[in-house]
Amino acid sequence: MYVQTQQGRIEIHEGMNQIWIEAWGPDAVRVRMTQEAEMDPREWALSEPVPSVETRIESKKIDVTDPWYHGPEWERYHVQGTVYRLVNGKIIAEVNEEGWITFYNQKGEVLLREYWRNRDRVNRYAVPIMIPARELKPVPGTSDYALTARFEADDREKIFGMGQYQMAQFDKKGTVLELEHRNAQASVPFYVSNLGYGFLWNNPAIGTVTFAANKTEWRIPSTKKMDYWIVAGDTPADIEYRYSAVTGRTPKMPDYGMGFWQCKLRYRTQEEVLEVAREHKRRGLPMDVIVVDFFHWKFQGEWDFDPDYFPDPEAMVKELKSMGIETVVSIWPNVDERSSNYHYMQEHGYLMRTDRGSAIGGTGWMGPNTCFDPTHPGARRFVFEQAKKHYMSKGIHIFWLDEAEPEIGPYELDNWRYYAGPSAQVTNLYPKEYARGFYEGLKESGRDDIMSLVRCAWAGSQKYGVLTWSGDIHSSWRGFREQIQAGLSMGMAGIPWWTCDLGGFIGGWPEDEGFRELLARWFAWGCFLPVFRLHGERSPWYEREIKLGQDGVQILSSGQPNEVWSYGDKVYDIMCRYLFLREKLKPYIKQITDQAAETGAPIIRPLFFDFPEDPKAWEDCKAHMFGPDLLVSPVTEPDVDHWNVYLPAGTDWIESATGRIYTGGQEVSAYAPLDTIPVFIRDGADVEVY
Repeated sequence: MYVQTQQGRIEIHEGMNQIWIEAWGPDAVRVRMTQEAEMDPREWALSEPVPSVETRIESKKIDVTDPWYHGPEWERYHVQGTVYRLVNGKIIAEVNEEGWITFYNQKGEVLLREYWRNRDRVNRYAVPIMIPARELKPVPGTSDYALTARFEADDREKIFGMGQYQMAQFDKKGTVLELEHRNAQASVPFYVSNLGYGFLWNNPAIGTVTFAANKTEWRIPSTKKMDYWIVAGDTPADIEYRYSAVTGRTPKMPDYGMGFWQCKLRYRTQEEVLEVAREHKRRGLPMDVIVVDFFHWKFQGEWDFDPDYFPDPEAMVKELKSMGIETVVSIWPNVDERSSNYHYMQEHGYLMRTDRGSAIGGTGWMGPNTCFDPTHPGARRFVFEQAKKHYMSKGIHIFWLDEAEPEIGPYELDNWRYYAGPSAQVTNLYPKEYARGFYEGLKESGRDDIMSLVRCAWAGSQKYGVLTWSGDIHSSWRGFREQIQAGLSMGMAGIPWWTCDLGGFIGGWPEDEGFRELLARWFAWGCFLPVFRLHGERSPWYEREIKLGQDGVQILSSGQPNEVWSYGDKVYDIMCRYLFLREKLKPYIKQITDQAAETGAPIIRPLFFDFPEDPKAWEDCKAHMFGPDLLVSPVTEPDVDHWNVYLPAGTDWIESATGRIYTGGQEVSAYAPLDTIPVFIRDGADVEVY
């Protein structure tokens, strides 16, 4: 093993292993490892141009007393020889004589250290269990490798981000996470540590990460290289700013994104869509967007309206626009073998393929189909051109990109193959490339107000105007509570535009008083999300039907009612209150969404984002900030009229419902009857609530 410096980077060589450590944007370092003859050039999430930065590489022969060396006490008395150091602003990457890597901040404090339990070759330090920090093991019979990367654990550490998982834990320390997308699960492998760094696992392969008490371990069964990026920052805001600069920032939110979105599973006909919009306007209620959900088409893969149920969609869109309402249509990636596009796409390599068995029937629902391959540039262009021909020509420019994981049943991910490579190595790119095709197509068509509702995301998806929602979640108090940490985790993972199905998707009986209470609480919280969208399948299922239409195509009936007037007068009055409050908040929402576009700051964010000096702010995820000035604490339990809320130290807080002023740094009992969500305004802020 030997260490050398060249081309502005530190390189570690041992046999076929080569590791590159180099500056990658201000205060940040990228680390890559391969056993191939050449380093894999793919940038994955690190897609943005990196500005040149002033760095220096130092090396020095050290002994046990040298204060220049930052190593731990146990190491100082054993490791000698030459130590290399790359200094880039606030981050220092240090490599000792053994090739062990440690990252420090500008104060010399350890941020992250590789986990080595080898006997060192220079001083024969006795740790004989022979566990290395990084391994690329060849997979027999292939040209691929199994990767493991290990880092030392720190008892003080808290970890936030990593995307969207349906779980109770906001702090991911102590959890095991799949690096894999599923319905309601989005793996976005970037996290922010309370120790003052951010970490991107820059690899779209399937695997797991374990943030254990004794070590952190990333495992990938099939890949070509190790690739990660680490940045030092004094605050979470600094870290998000640097991260979004190298992976891409979200665009500015279009005006239509800031209002109310009406949606349900599903409006079966053109007339049903128009009747709901007309009724909203007759009642004097605001609505910015209405959604035409799935199976408005004849065959999956047609990406067009079924004329039997939507005889004049152009007239429908025109009438909706006259009411100030934009139309969104659902796009699925599935392509039915009976559709007019299937054979062309199959012949041109635009569809996902399998290594074993038939691709037909392995994906999707209601018909023999497979999915298109968005990692193929030609496939991305083709699908968007169909949408342009059949939807944009009728005045529709907002798309709901559903099934974006993609949803494969069963999840035999080793069996699928893409243009970009084997599914096991690249499948987490799917939602990002799916959104990319529509973003680039809309841009080329002259649109700047781009927002696509997408059921998944990966690192960097935000740059393509992705509004991620949390998938088919359950209509329950537990489901509600889990969405708070899911939304905050997505924001900390760099995805600022996030929402969920208000009231949950699966279940929820409109006549049930318990569900009505849940929906009232959930809807109130929706007013303080980046996008305010009502959706759900709603029970009972037995009143719906699946039948055969023309050509033997399965047809769904209309969904159960899911309009604001569908849940009784009491809940209707509450929902109306928040519809109008959302309108009142639009100037503030524009400010905070513009901030997200300029700095990468999450729109909903944990208390510690704005109050990093308050230790208790790092403990709390019951409440969150909506931009810098509003603290929101959704009521997530039934039968409550007061709700305990922690107010961060450093400012006074005004309870919006009562006008009472509280000093920060304490927990208070907030006024919280059914029609009131606790909201506190930072003292001095120019925003009004209620």
